[in-house]
Amino acid sequence: MPIVSISLNDEILSELDKLQTTMGFSGRSEAIRAGIRSFVSEEKQKADLSGNIHAILLVVHNDEFDHVVSGITHNFEDLITTHLHSKIEKEKCMELFLINGDAEKVSTITKDFQTNKNMDTVKLVAL
Repeated sequence: MPIVSISLNDEILSELDKLQTTMGFSGRSEAIRAGIRSFVSEEKQKADLSGNIHAILLVVHNDEFDHVVSGITHNFEDLITTHLHSKIEKEKCMELFLINGDAEKVSTITKDFQTNKNMDTVKLVAL
């Protein structure tokens, strides 16, 4: 098996170690492989979307990045039918978007959030 090196900050490494222990992985590599398999599977599912779709997009971020979320959402106002914003803990915010529109545009808004390093969690559920 090829070896791939990655850099992780202390917070992510600590979370990885907790997952390794609680989920019973034998090592960090096994936990990382499981995460990558899950990510690849989700991306393949999104790639298969076509036509007009309904979806739910969940985004979690620190409240200091509200302006980033606003910037992205303004580019996709035609897709977003409902937007809920909620504080979920001290400085964390959750954004819930109900989306209706072209699958390609839904993929684009999702990627815009996913590739932004300021977002903690981004999940798309196509209905």
